[in-house]
Amino acid sequence: MVNNIKIKVQGLNVWFGDNHVLKNISIGIKPNAVTAVMGPSGCGKTTFIRAINRLNELIEGSRTSGEIFIDGENIYSKETNIFELRRRVGMVFQKPNPFPKSVIDNVAFGPRIHGVGNEEELQKTAERSLRESALWDEVHDRLKDSAMDLSGGQQQRLVIARALAVNPEIILLDEPCSALDPAATAKIEALMRKLAEKYTVIIVTHNMQQAARVSDFTVFLYLGELIEYGTTKSVFENPKSKLTEKYITGEFG
Repeated sequence: MVNNIKIKVQGLNVWFGDNHVLKNISIGIKPNAVTAVMGPSGCGKTTFIRAINRLNELIEGSRTSGEIFIDGENIYSKETNIFELRRRVGMVFQKPNPFPKSVIDNVAFGPRIHGVGNEEELQKTAERSLRESALWDEVHDRLKDSAMDLSGGQQQRLVIARALAVNPEIILLDEPCSALDPAATAKIEALMRKLAEKYTVIIVTHNMQQAARVSDFTVFLYLGELIEYGTTKSVFENPKSKLTEKYITGEFG
């Protein structure tokens, strides 16, 4: 940890072809907190979090400049082990994407890829991860059932459990509640608060009320630029930028 900053972003630019999606973003993200990234559609929210585990480079025509440090290490250095980076920085996508396997095989998938072969150890890891994702009580007697039989909210928590199973340090959540009903959303929001006790959590959300409810810090992006970053309380109650104020009050979105 460098000066209580887990992730330090310096001069980050991302292009897809000629489209300059992120423009000179510099920011320091605190550990063991929930940071919400908000802004209107197309402002670069998802591209920003995908830059933190180098997923953008999987898209043809993408180009990135600038630096991102995790615990002082530049993840864009040539020496970076991408496989290890994506273990340290887990990603949960907008639409739940469980594998067409059993519940237990979904959670054990990552540890198996990383070389864990001991079944007893895999069982313990699966139980820990399912407990951390607040799903164990609902599925402990259904571990051999297909993950595809779970509800949408359960599938999303299963995907979170799958990310937790490889002992990440950072969890990225890209609009994880957008396809869920209010009851499932409430469970995911409570889970995010709990996860922040152990992990650094970053959530992209189009829902300002959600950002206000769950996050400690809020990032506001507009047209690829960082407009405002601060505690959620200060951003919502006393925004420094007129643009932030207009967005929060619903003048545009």
